[in-house]
Amino acid sequence: MKQKTNRSAAKRFATTASGKIRRNKAYTSHLLTNKARKRKRNLKKSTLVDSANLSGIKRMLPYCNKG
Repeated sequence: MKQKTNRSAAKRFATTASGKIRRNKAYTSHLLTNKARKRKRNLKKSTLVDSANLSGIKRMLPYCNKG
């Protein structure tokens, strides 16, 4: 039987060429006037998922290309 991909996770995470999972940072949607320009600039950049959360995310994305 085919497994189902968690669609909300599929929209939030992407796989890199080396098989790692990439995510976007939080705290970018509102209350931006209080945050420093440098902080907002760094929040735009994507980052990799931490190893503590990796197994749960891979379970939600069974057809993730690599890994």
